[in-house]
Amino acid sequence: MAGVVVDTSVWIDFFAGEQTPDLEDSLAQGLVVIPPLVVAELVSGASTANQRAAIGELLQDAPIHDSNLQHWIAVGDLRRNLKKKGLTVTVPDAHVAQCALDRDALLLSRDEIFEKIARHTKLRVRC
Repeated sequence: MAGVVVDTSVWIDFFAGEQTPDLEDSLAQGLVVIPPLVVAELVSGASTANQRAAIGELLQDAPIHDSNLQHWIAVGDLRRNLKKKGLTVTVPDAHVAQCALDRDALLLSRDEIFEKIARHTKLRVRC
């Protein structure tokens, strides 16, 4: 499957007009995949009509990762396995990480929790 899964933290920078060359390159190549929870986080974080419109436009073009029952079971397994290793991860962060793991995709994030997850899994992350 592959592609590039993008966490909310990178989208926030993108919509704020900050430099996000990895995201911009991935968008240009049609590689970006959005986790479903990131959609909700982006929409709920829009503070203006223009931001909401920009998010809506983006969502029309980018594929959303399929999160069927197997995916959510894997999210639970990931959290359980990481907890055994001393790392507590929220459901949203585990969901985003699992989306990248499901696809064997690179994860773009500014959140260091994903680097910690990568130390214990096959997650590939660029912060």
